[in-house]
Amino acid sequence: MTRTGLLGGSFNPAHRGHRGITLAAIRALGLDEAWWLVSPGNPLKAGRGDMAPLTARLASARRMARRAPIRATAVEQRLGTRYTIDTIRALKRRYPKRRFIWLMGADNLAEFHRWRDWRSIAREVPIAVVARPGYDDDALAGVAMGWLRRSVRPASQARFWTRWSLPALVLLRFRPDPTSATLLRQSNPNWAEHPWHRSDAAPDEPRPPS
Repeated sequence: MTRTGLLGGSFNPAHRGHRGITLAAIRALGLDEAWWLVSPGNPLKAGRGDMAPLTARLASARRMARRAPIRATAVEQRLGTRYTIDTIRALKRRYPKRRFIWLMGADNLAEFHRWRDWRSIAREVPIAVVARPGYDDDALAGVAMGWLRRSVRPASQARFWTRWSLPALVLLRFRPDPTSATLLRQSNPNWAEHPWHRSDAAPDEPRPPS
């Protein structure tokens, strides 16, 4: 079984914080690789006026993932899935020789209860939550954590996640990175227009290996 982490997000744009926490999670969980699932459109962020086109966000993610065991993909667009639960189920069917674990930041855990069928997500795959300064208290006091609290596994056992019965959640703490996509957009509102991120600069998407 190929141990694969899944990190979903807008990547608007991708930045060194994404790369840093992903590499740290790969080490802590003993992953073979991680996939960045660049969302065609996050339902919780619908209507936002600062969302760059998918081609630009995917190009930024690929550039940030270079020379690392990270694959940036817009597989949700190809699968035709919009919600995480549907994506996970489709990936499990399509790649039966892989074991998946969902990666998220503490900011996502704080609002996890707003995701469609969030309890079903936790029953489909283990979840690894990466601490984020400023969000940890809300995450630990949130609705989802109240339901998942009895399913928390020690971080010292993180590499054994394929043996866990579900639901299962592990809290990981790494050296924090203050980089923020919001701040990057504020400092450079036209980032998606850079030649690196134009649609004509993005090569055809490689399919995740089977």
